[in-house]
Amino acid sequence: MDVYRELHRRSIADPEAFWAEAAKAVTWDRDPVRVLDSDRPPFHRWFPDARINTCRNALDRHVEAGHGARTALIHDSPVTGSKSSLTYTELLDLTARFAGVLRGLGVDRGDRVIISMPMVPQAVVAMLACARLGAAHSVVFGGFAAKELAVRIDDARPKVVVSASCGIEAGRVVPYQPMLDEALRLARHTPERCVILQRPQAPADLTDRDLDWDEAMAAAEPADCVAVAATDPLYILYTSGTTGRPKGVVRDNGGHAVALAWSMRHVYGIGPGDVWWAASDIGWVVGHSYIVYAPLITGATTVVYEGKPVGTPDAGAFWRVIAEHGVKALFTAPTAIRAIKKQDPDAALLARHDLSGLRSLFLAGERLDTGTYSWATHVLGVPVVDNWWQTETGWPITAVPRGVGGVDVRPGSPGVPMPGYDLRVLDPSGHECAPGQDGAVTLRLPLPPGTLPTLWEDDERYVASYLSAYPGHYLTGDGGHVDEDGYVFVTGRTDDVVNVAGHRLSTGVMEEVVAAHPDVAECAVIAVRDELKGQVPRALVVLKSGADTTPERLEREIVAEVRGQVGAVASLKQVTVVPALPKTRSGKILRAAMRDIADGHDTPTPATVEDPAVLHALRRTLRPED
Repeated sequence: MDVYRELHRRSIADPEAFWAEAAKAVTWDRDPVRVLDSDRPPFHRWFPDARINTCRNALDRHVEAGHGARTALIHDSPVTGSKSSLTYTELLDLTARFAGVLRGLGVDRGDRVIISMPMVPQAVVAMLACARLGAAHSVVFGGFAAKELAVRIDDARPKVVVSASCGIEAGRVVPYQPMLDEALRLARHTPERCVILQRPQAPADLTDRDLDWDEAMAAAEPADCVAVAATDPLYILYTSGTTGRPKGVVRDNGGHAVALAWSMRHVYGIGPGDVWWAASDIGWVVGHSYIVYAPLITGATTVVYEGKPVGTPDAGAFWRVIAEHGVKALFTAPTAIRAIKKQDPDAALLARHDLSGLRSLFLAGERLDTGTYSWATHVLGVPVVDNWWQTETGWPITAVPRGVGGVDVRPGSPGVPMPGYDLRVLDPSGHECAPGQDGAVTLRLPLPPGTLPTLWEDDERYVASYLSAYPGHYLTGDGGHVDEDGYVFVTGRTDDVVNVAGHRLSTGVMEEVVAAHPDVAECAVIAVRDELKGQVPRALVVLKSGADTTPERLEREIVAEVRGQVGAVASLKQVTVVPALPKTRSGKILRAAMRDIADGHDTPTPATVEDPAVLHALRRTLRPED
């Protein structure tokens, strides 16, 4: 651990020297002289006097260095039965021309563009083209509900919307144009034009407002990179589950490029020419950071996947992609691995594929239970590395840095704090907790490069949401503790607790016990109201395929295990078998929505839910009286 500890110590003791050194990994239009501006606390800005273009760092500099023939992007789409690839030269050509399309529509530095597209190469091109012009993009999931899209249009006020005629899910085609038309009807702000990628599965009827992607590209003149201030916004990403005015996380250009370049090499152990796959969606922060920007800034090959871990066509889909494309490291959500484990518990489908090139599996986005960790470690035979971070931070807060070495994986922990993150666990009075003592996980200011400098056009909300609970600290919203060796254990959101007769218990601790049952594929423990005790926990479990048990026996065994490991005070007495748990598109289990339903609240379906039918079915389970 000595190398890691010295690295982290230097980053906290002298952050300016540490990040000045890290900044040499990117290409600047004007080199930074000043590294950190702390003149207006709690607002901090990295590389305030520098100028940069993120697209140049992702594409142009690699071509100029003679690496244009290297594969930049592999598109693998089992839902359409197609595969393709683009070299750095080809991706640069497409990006420069689409930047020319946007420029022809009046998009300039500082403007905003909303991108609502499926997982196709053109979505990456659109993001990079915005960065090329110095315009901020805001990516919204393709096929997002019209009302939610309208809210984001009104907040970002884009000059142009870029979309596609349809998205393709397993077994169905989702037309996008009706949702876009309805969103524009609902929105107060009216974008000047829309650019639509026509897909053969469901072409759209274009209006005078719309431009056909292919026709616009055929007539476009390439646009050069525009140098912007390092502190200028690269993108706005709206956090999930917001009501009213959405919370737009802002990412700057300079600090973002530096942090991602550092993390790709040191956290994930990926370098130029390596094939890297983040099995996520560009609508999430993982897609922004680790499908698009980090791998391309590094000069690696990124895999863009249009499919699911199961059902496209089976639970061997991930193993096929890894084998066919020579993937060195996979980044996905624990729920994806749990879905594969549920369908193929003995990993029989894995045996059909050669995964000898795989070196690491990284998991984030949901709490990694030890059962899933152990299964993946056993069947893959490579390090399974948890890492923990947020939309707001943009890159890992904690991890086991594969590119540094000397830090071992510790099951149940997402690792140790990464350089720049001065992580503290505080009690309600603001005092630092002793090792092993649970509290609120916070980050002492200043946050490192790549994290959010503020919220879009709302400094007050940024301070109120993140910086007011513990002055001088960023509140992550998660609870947990740090052990004697510096490993962080995150027990879950601070509101994911059960208050049983005055005893506050983490649902995450109980979930760990429930998930360890050999017949359980995945689970969630939620707090439900109880007249006597205030709240009691309730476990919802999904069984593995072929599980040989009964609901009554399963309940007895799980209740006994929780009582034995957590204690009788946990008061878990109800275990319900369900066919599926409701999740967001990134794989996060919608615990808060389930808790509200169980308590009788008429909570609207979250806009980011993966399959609304799962939540509706669960509503009938949790509230049969309805």
